[in-house]
Amino acid sequence: MLASSPSKASPLGETEPALAAGSAGRSRARLLGSSWEPYLYLLPGFLIFGLFVALPLVGTIALSFTEWDGYGSPSFAGLSNYVDAARDPLFRSAAWHNLLLIPYFAILPAILGLLPAVLVQQMKLRWAPFFRVGLFLPYIMPGVLIGVVWRWLLNPVFGPVNAALKTIGLTPPTWLGDFRLALPTVGLIGAWAAYGFCYVVFLAGMQKIPRELYEAARLDGAGGLGEFWTVTLPGLRREMAVVLSVNLINALRVFDVIAATTGGGPGRETNVVALHMIDSAFKINRVGYGTTLAVLLTLATLALSLLTLRLVGGLDD
Repeated sequence: MLASSPSKASPLGETEPALAAGSAGRSRARLLGSSWEPYLYLLPGFLIFGLFVALPLVGTIALSFTEWDGYGSPSFAGLSNYVDAARDPLFRSAAWHNLLLIPYFAILPAILGLLPAVLVQQMKLRWAPFFRVGLFLPYIMPGVLIGVVWRWLLNPVFGPVNAALKTIGLTPPTWLGDFRLALPTVGLIGAWAAYGFCYVVFLAGMQKIPRELYEAARLDGAGGLGEFWTVTLPGLRREMAVVLSVNLINALRVFDVIAATTGGGPGRETNVVALHMIDSAFKINRVGYGTTLAVLLTLATLALSLLTLRLVGGLDD
């Protein structure tokens, strides 16, 4: 009868099967740790997003199907709030005012930001960084502060704008109190606050356009305007998509500037969806209806932003 060969022992007294088992366990632990490690780094971000974005969004959608006055327990109302929104003339007029503000908040700032960016880039001005900082400052100012400052500037009694118009013999209007001028005036204030952002984005985009394209355009006989149409503008396609989509979102969700300047007046000539939403939820205590307006505003903003990106070309690549 043959005797079985004894297992070889390691210098520490461990047999080969024990060493193999320990090595396999350590390999599995390393593999498990490496597969879970990236998710552990992402966990804080997921928690913050879930607590401050996902849960409030789900709660808002749920409240939009209820009748609630802000006290007690909400009662399920089905689609009645959405039906009321479709029939609400104040909501329709507020949404129309938001649409009228889109050219002021989205298109006009893009034009006002593109022109100085082209001039600074082509003329190679020495003080370009100071232009960049100075023009960008209004964009980072709180909207309430912008509204308060412009309400003082446009004051019909002691405002410096009307005082300057009087000195040159013009009859100054009541900018924020005129039924015809109030909404365009608020739109121009929004354009002033946003064009610095457009300027910085366009200037950064022009710096990445290859210089060889401009040289080729000059060899083909293109002047300054030809370079702009054939090289600069096509090269800013992505930046244009970003600028228009961001400004479009600002036009649809505008609240603070209007609240600080006109409060939705005169009458309801500058009332927008955000103001109507706040009034519905907190002034007449229709919280369910207010959240319904918030959901509709979010859906409209998402749809128009995606449409803008598609039309400009930001989603092609």
